[in-house]
Amino acid sequence: MLAILSPSSRGDEFMLGPMSRKAADPVSARNLFGIILLLAGAMGSWYLASSLDQGSELADAGNVAQQGFYLRDARILGTGENGNLLYEIEADYAEQQNEEQIAFDGVKVRYTTASEIPWSLSADRAVISGNQDKLTLSGHVLATSEQGFEGDVTEISTDWLALEPEKYIAYTDRRVRIRIGDRSISATGMEASLQDNRLQLKSNVSGKFVP
Repeated sequence: MLAILSPSSRGDEFMLGPMSRKAADPVSARNLFGIILLLAGAMGSWYLASSLDQGSELADAGNVAQQGFYLRDARILGTGENGNLLYEIEADYAEQQNEEQIAFDGVKVRYTTASEIPWSLSADRAVISGNQDKLTLSGHVLATSEQGFEGDVTEISTDWLALEPEKYIAYTDRRVRIRIGDRSISATGMEASLQDNRLQLKSNVSGKFVP
């Protein structure tokens, strides 16, 4: 489940989506699209003014209904199966491409401290799938951890990476470069489990190891 937030005129967070009866629980992205269309006419003018006051841009109500939403400095919260906050996406720009996808520019992905997944990722671009189970990152993609493979500082860099955040799995079929402490490895294709720090390299593996 996802909730999309942007700055309000008071400097607090504004959530696009309804509040539950007991708490401000995140709203799934697939339901969010319909909610935006329903609320556009009633809230479009107020939210547009509020967002622009803080430099956050949102299409006017008519364009939202026809083209979906877009905004700058977006913050997206993802929850796990138990409803607890699992990860956070920050993006310079977010745009609804269709009813099933959201595209981002200038993306950073972080797991929460409570999840005990010590990984963060960044990319030039990203797309979230319609059922929100996969985030596809492209451009200059970098995944880092201070407690990565074998407990060492780890960096993974490639030009395309798929992340399944609720399964803690990242994979690519492209050329990938991995630094683990003082060791450097490159390969074509990789699958990494971020939860238990396991790494599988597919082919064309080469490495540089410092004693």
